[in-house]
Amino acid sequence: MTLYPQLIMDALATVMYAGTKKNLVESGMVADTPSVAAPATEREPWKVKVVLEFPRDTDPFLKSTVKAAEAAIKYHYGQDIDVEIVTEFKSAPRPEVEKLLPGVKNIIAVSSGKGGVGKSTVSANLAIALARLGYRVGLLDTDIFGPSMPKMFDVEDERPYAVKKDGRDLICPIEKYGVKLLSIGFFVSPTTATLWRGGMATSALKQLIADADWGELDYFILDTPPGTSDIHLTLLQTLPITGAVIVSTPQQVALADARKGIDMYRNEKVNVPILGLIENMAWFTPAELPDNRYYIFGKEGCKHLAEEMNVPLLAQIPLVQSICDNSDAGTPAALTSDTATGLAFINLAQAVVTVVNRRNREQPKTKIVGMK
Repeated sequence: MTLYPQLIMDALATVMYAGTKKNLVESGMVADTPSVAAPATEREPWKVKVVLEFPRDTDPFLKSTVKAAEAAIKYHYGQDIDVEIVTEFKSAPRPEVEKLLPGVKNIIAVSSGKGGVGKSTVSANLAIALARLGYRVGLLDTDIFGPSMPKMFDVEDERPYAVKKDGRDLICPIEKYGVKLLSIGFFVSPTTATLWRGGMATSALKQLIADADWGELDYFILDTPPGTSDIHLTLLQTLPITGAVIVSTPQQVALADARKGIDMYRNEKVNVPILGLIENMAWFTPAELPDNRYYIFGKEGCKHLAEEMNVPLLAQIPLVQSICDNSDAGTPAALTSDTATGLAFINLAQAVVTVVNRRNREQPKTKIVGMK
């Protein structure tokens, strides 16, 4: 048997690459002419070296494609062939975890123990309020299965584009209201359920963090999904989170779940500081009776929990119809400070700045969690 480069190319032409649904040759992934070395003796095997070029080092089809290429060559020309597959990448490799987001000063996780307490509304308004105070702000919607930020910012029809930077193809965040924004909602249909296993979700989240051009930020707000999940673990293992803000209503059921959220961040393996609690829907004030307060979900539940947990109560946000209306319209309440709700979010942003500055003075930088 005699081998030469074209025969190897013919074998590679039988291997389909899932990323393009074309074979390796048609996809332009064979970076150089295959190297073929004849054996020096009859007992030695033929040696074949192939260089395959993938779009990025995080390509989900990389391992399966390499195995398929090796198997195709051996299937066509003999199992005893010594095949070496070398991988190269069009985009420069992703930096190590410790070197991600070098331009970001503070990373704030906005969390809640349960859904329905207005955590995403608080995240959006906090980010906008910080931007209005003059800070450089980024907001990442980490709720892969229930993204809401595109609607809250009225950018559902926007599609982020890629930019080339330092040899890497990076996603350029959408900018609105002075906030850099990314969400999986920009890449999936808003009317279709995201049926992904945990690994796919965490991989997508890592791309939104590591493969995006976030640039220089004073505050990077993470709108996390409710509860404690794979998403939270991925964030803790990927980013040195400066501190967490816990959102809850005064209701006892919500407070019980808020305790679990606090416990997650205070776990000895995690050790992320709790910056404070935010009591959302603290009371209801009807428009026609602006001086009246009705404590629908209980009175000062978060205040009592903050005292119990020895953390600051950062804000009490009232239940006002305009907050909901503004979020649905893509014009969050924090855009104006001449209303009670707008002023409440501006005051919240100032409180967050104060506790973050104190935390940075008194405590060491958070370490990325190393857990299996």
